[in-house]
Amino acid sequence: MPEAAPTSPTTPGEPSKTRAALRDAAEWLAKLLLAPFAELGALSKLFGETLFWGIRPPYRGRLFVESMEFIGIGSIFIVSLTALFVGGVLALQLVDGFRDFGAENQTGAVIGLALAREVGPVFAALMVTSRAGSAMTTELGSMRVTNQIDALVTMAVSPVQYLIVPRVFAGFVMVPVLTMLFDVVGTFGAFFVAVSLLGLDPGVFMDRLRWLVDWDDVSQGLIKAMVFGVAVTLIACRHGFYAKGGAAGVGRATNRAVVQSAIAILMLDYLVTSIVLGEGLF
Repeated sequence: MPEAAPTSPTTPGEPSKTRAALRDAAEWLAKLLLAPFAELGALSKLFGETLFWGIRPPYRGRLFVESMEFIGIGSIFIVSLTALFVGGVLALQLVDGFRDFGAENQTGAVIGLALAREVGPVFAALMVTSRAGSAMTTELGSMRVTNQIDALVTMAVSPVQYLIVPRVFAGFVMVPVLTMLFDVVGTFGAFFVAVSLLGLDPGVFMDRLRWLVDWDDVSQGLIKAMVFGVAVTLIACRHGFYAKGGAAGVGRATNRAVVQSAIAILMLDYLVTSIVLGEGLF
């Protein structure tokens, strides 16, 4: 009789290993898909607690002033320097492009609209994120891993009211102020480059800027700046407040805070613009 073909031996634990691998892959995929919703839930919860504790006494005015000084006064240099060069670059690009079809007299109006509506609030918020937001995350994260936040709870002091409310309020107030500073300095940088270096008539530049940029354009940028200020400070405080894992964990929390703040600024920019203009989201 012909011999039967040999069959490969099966390992008894092989099916269970396969099921475990599939289960791990499914858990990883579920975490990846649900992570943004979990993050939004944590931010919403913290925002609700911030509103709740923000209207309750005691009102620590010194903490509010210190936070506004840290976010606002401390960011003046980097915001002004960024605005000066951004305005100059806009002038270089627009004057060069508009001269191809004889519309360089519109440079002032276009730069004013761009700064007031989009460039000013977005760049000011990004600069606040890179300087103040990262510092707030690191500070709160260090307080968390060294048990200083737990000590506040032990002393019957709400850490949200003491640490987070002043920072979020300062972001709400100071980012619009920095946005107005960005608009002014950016306009000056654009004026200097367009007039002094590219030979544009100063009267035409200012006349078009004055007649075509009105309060509605400025207010749109200020509304965005207020939203950005709350979002940036809330994200920074959230990651620092719940940091864990020692010094390495604080570094990871700071990195996540900066990245998420930048993404939130760009997403909220589109969302707020669509709401203000009365257009559909998509």
